[in-house]
Amino acid sequence: YHFASQFAVGLVEWSYHDETNSTAFYLPPSFPYWTSLFLFGFCIAHEYCKVEGKTGIVGITDFAQAALGDIVFVDLPEVGDEFEKGDSFGSVESVKAASDVYAPVSGTVVEINEILNDEPGMVNTAAESDAWFIKLEVDDDSEVDELMGEADYKDHCEKEAQ
Repeated sequence: YHFASQFAVGLVEWSYHDETNSTAFYLPPSFPYWTSLFLFGFCIAHEYCKVEGKTGIVGITDFAQAALGDIVFVDLPEVGDEFEKGDSFGSVESVKAASDVYAPVSGTVVEINEILNDEPGMVNTAAESDAWFIKLEVDDDSEVDELMGEADYKDHCEKEAQ
């Protein structure tokens, strides 16, 4: 997937390209177009994957951190570690419980969020933004398509909470 921007006649053009499709759309410059720069998907086990180019930014969802309570420790893998979709790549511990964290897509770890070593509680305040766990170089783009979208994930969480 590729997103590209071009400025033409006061509008911002965003293009989506893959092996078989090409789509372009135009937005006024005041539109918060940065929300269209990435694909965001969710797993049943409450991990998210925000994909920017070939990099997947992975962490636990806000739903997961709320269910866990106050997080006191995050165990992260090493840069260079490789994981298949569904593999456990680390764990998170709270005052209530410990839980494994699973790779939503296959890939190689290219970066870990070192801040979480000293500030694991950051997951409670910024789970789906600054408190990401790892960045993966995504091996298979088709696995991204298999992730739940926001509406499906919301339905999943509502059913699980019942």
